Amino acid sequence: MGEKMPFRARDPAATKADILAAAKVEFAKLGLGGARVDVIAEMSGANKRMIYHYFGGKEQLFEAVLDEAYAGIRGSEQGLGLESTPPVEALKKLVEFTWQYYLDNPEFITLVNSANLHEAKHIAGNKQLRKLQKAYVESVDAILQRGVAEGVFRRDIDATQLCITIAAIAFYYLTNRHTGQVLFGFNFVSRDALATRFKFNMDTILRLVLVHPDKA
Repeated sequence: MGEKMPFRARDPAATKADILAAAKVEFAKLGLGGARVDVIAEMSGANKRMIYHYFGGKEQLFEAVLDEAYAGIRGSEQGLGLESTPPVEALKKLVEFTWQYYLDNPEFITLVNSANLHEAKHIAGNKQLRKLQKAYVESVDAILQRGVAEGVFRRDIDATQLCITIAAIAFYYLTNRHTGQVLFGFNFVSRDALATRFKFNMDTILRLVLVHPDKA
């Protein structure tokens, strides 16, 4: 059983935040199918009736947790100041941020995996997340265009594909760390292994995008 959230009396916004925080822990650990509303209620200091009142049910609560998770990473990216950073440094900053965000927020990975198990139906109608994702791709495209104008980036790089690749090379490594350790025979999350992987990720992206990757 998880640790209870501090009790907050007669504060709907705080109560909803406590429920979401507890739900994130439960869904990240057990997925939608394994998570239990009564456990979330106990952890949050609320009760099942309040959860159903605020969110409607477990499925809707899962949707709210996913919304918060995706909005969290997109919002953090917006705070990086990439638009005012030279293109090569902006790209490096984005690659590093993505890697570190996954390390610092392992629940994000498990929540995304759970969402995919359910074929993304819990975010399919979320126009705000689509809007945030579109803004993210456009920000990466702006970095690419600035790099092209400066003669440092290739002209044929698709921003959407680059966004997918930056996420994929970090996400796959971390989400498969347990099976990877067994199959490859080393601890994927030791300090040395993480440093080696991060360098490989950075080199991979730079060699993909730069006109002269040997000068990176």
